[in-house]
Order: sequence, then C-alpha cells, then structure tokens
Amino acid sequence: MALESSRSVFERARRSVGGGVGSGLRAAMPPHPLFVREARGAHVWDLDGDRYVDYVMAWGPLVLGHGDPRVLSAVSEVTTRMQVVGTGHPLEYLAAEAVLEAVPHGERLLWSNTGTEAVQVALRLARAATGRRRVLKFAKSYHGWHDTVYAGMSEDDCDRPATPGGAGQSASVLDDLVVARFNDVQLAERLLSESAERDIAAVLVDPVMSNAGVEAPTPRFLSTLRTLCDRHGVVLVFDEVIAGFRIARGGAAEKYGVLPDLSVFGKAMAGGFTQSAVVGRADLIDQVTSGVVHAGTFNANPIALAAVAATMRVLADPSVYEQLEGISSEFEALVGAVLGSSGDFGSFNRIGSLLQYVPAGGATGLHGTSGLWTVILEGMLRQGFLFMPSGKVFLSTAHTTADIEATAEALDRLLRQLTSASSRV
Repeated sequence: MALESSRSVFERARRSVGGGVGSGLRAAMPPHPLFVREARGAHVWDLDGDRYVDYVMAWGPLVLGHGDPRVLSAVSEVTTRMQVVGTGHPLEYLAAEAVLEAVPHGERLLWSNTGTEAVQVALRLARAATGRRRVLKFAKSYHGWHDTVYAGMSEDDCDRPATPGGAGQSASVLDDLVVARFNDVQLAERLLSESAERDIAAVLVDPVMSNAGVEAPTPRFLSTLRTLCDRHGVVLVFDEVIAGFRIARGGAAEKYGVLPDLSVFGKAMAGGFTQSAVVGRADLIDQVTSGVVHAGTFNANPIALAAVAATMRVLADPSVYEQLEGISSEFEALVGAVLGSSGDFGSFNRIGSLLQYVPAGGATGLHGTSGLWTVILEGMLRQGFLFMPSGKVFLSTAHTTADIEATAEALDRLLRQLTSASSRV
C-alpha cells in the first residue's frame, strides 16, 4: 500500500480545509488520513487504486455496506423528481411509518439531519414537558459536539461539576449537566431521588456506551433508570445514534426490553445518507404544535427519506440481523483469537455488529485507545485493512468470511513481527 497520493492530497487539503479533514477525528489516522476515490460493498479504494477492507463503514452508518443497490435505486428514482422542496411530500410520512413500525416505543417522530441536532431537540422536548432544565448524563458518553452535552468525557468527571470537553466551549451552559457513572445503580438512585431539587428534566444515556468502550448495561441498570424516571417525573432519553438499527432492528428497546420516552436515531437508519430522528411518545413529540421550536431547511428532505424508507424495508427482514450477527461473531472469534494469543495484545468488546478494541489493562475513549492500537492501526492499513483511530469496529452485511479470514491472517503477521522486533531489543 503506497499511501503516497493520500499524503500528498492531505497536504493540499490543509491549505483550504481546517485540519485538512471534514471531521476532526479523521486526522488521527496514522500515518495520515486516507483519501478514497471509490467505495463498494465492504471495500474502499484509495487514490493510488489500492483496495482496503473497510471496518470504518463511514463511522457507523453503512450497516448494509457501501452502495447497497436497494438504497441507491430508491434515492436515484427520487432525485429525478425532486431534491429539497420546502413543502410536504409523501416520503415524510412513509419513511416515518416505517421507522415507527420498527421501534417498540415509537408513536411519533421528528426528522432532523444529524445526531447532534436530534439530541438537542430531544432535550428541548424534555425541558418543555417537565418545566426543569438540567440533564443527567454519564461519564465518558458522547452525545454530539454541542456545548451543552460535550462534557463529562472522563471517568473521573462523575458526580462533580461538569467542565468543557474542549477549547472554545461556553462553560456557563454546563451548569445544566449532572454527570453520573454508567452501570452505577446506586449513584443513579441517589441523584434521581434529588431530581426536583437538582431540577433534572431528562436522563440522557447511550444504552451501550457506543463511544466509550462498547460496554453493555448490567441487567438492572436500564430498568432501574426507567423506574426512577417514572417515579420522579424525569424524561428518559436513549441516544441510539450509533446503536440504533445496528444492534437490533428496534434498537436498545428491543434488545434490552426497556422502553425510553424518547430515542435519538441516526447513522444506520438512512443507509449512508444524512438523516436523524427523535422517536417516542406522541405527547412529548407533539409539543412542537404548542410552542416547542423544531426547524431545519434540510429536515425530511426527499433524498434522505428515500434512503430511510429503503433501508427500513431491507432491515425488516430478520435474516439481515442473523447475517450481521454471524459475520460479527466470526470477526470476534477469528480476529479476537489472534489478539487473545497473548495477554499483552488486548481484546474486543462486542454488542451485535459493533465492536471495540480494549487494550490489556487499559482504557478506551472517544479520541482513541491506549495499548497497541495505534501500532495495529497503521500496520493493518499498510496491509489493506482500514480501522478507526478510536478502536471501534463496524461490521456490515457486505463483509464476508473471506474478509474476516484475511484480516485475521494480516493481524497475525503484524503481531508476530511486533513480537519478534520486541524480542530483539
């Protein structure tokens, strides 16, 4: 893998694009960001024409792989008739009906464009319904880049005043955040018992900590949150931007049997196109007819909703999730076994088709992971396998057993080389 063209155009991009990339974390790819010219199925081709098995999958949306013909056909048909129209159109309700049919607690929805936007809409609905202003979130969890939720990004940040997660944020809005610890039932009980005094309107939780280690909820955790929110008049919001339509057709509510008041969906729902939604109780959603502002020029645009409707049709087939589970378990078994050959190499956490590299004795986080991952990341890239700097791994129905076997063989070669080099030092 030459990677030379990507290096060259990255330097060019830095002269016109801040950081040289469209989204900041892409710049963390060693030795430099990869630039691609084509993507099909489970593969991408870089500017030199080299092919890579893709485990990035656009950072999660491509549960059906790149360029699924059923999605592209639906989008192509709509683009010949309209793009953005500024009026109502049938796909607004046809796509909504398909989403609501899949989600166990789906009574109504609001369309938006990105997960960050949709989270803000959900919190606005919760505040309007409760008359309160604060939000309880969980340490390390990521709910978008907005000032009001991008905080509490360290395990040490729980149960103390929130601090900005990055430069340039307004610290004043962080008084609205209360930070708890994921799976800590006792702490959640204490904080939510003080909901009225603390002015807590909503609990915002990623049910599987998608950006913080892919950690499954303990058997009591989500059900306890549901009980506590009911008891204390708090709105329970699941952030399923990553997990939704990936870990199960009905998301976390289906997988874990706990129904939130609202869920935020994005990424996988539109098969590679830009769309998000807030889904849940009709009485909460319908507040947009009585004073809650929800707006956006590109909300519910026909092209994105054609992709949503087509993706929902495909995901309605149970065999899709059987296929996803099968290929993901193969990855865990084969690639995970290579890591498991030494206690120093780390391991994978897996929930459905979402995986996370966990270093031996180390920790994971939004911006990356410790241990060998940086070395593995570049070493695998040079052999034709594309992974994420954060250590997350996304599988799709386009991946094959041959892809997984080739990945395991390449990782085995790399780790043997690393072990051999280490023994000579």
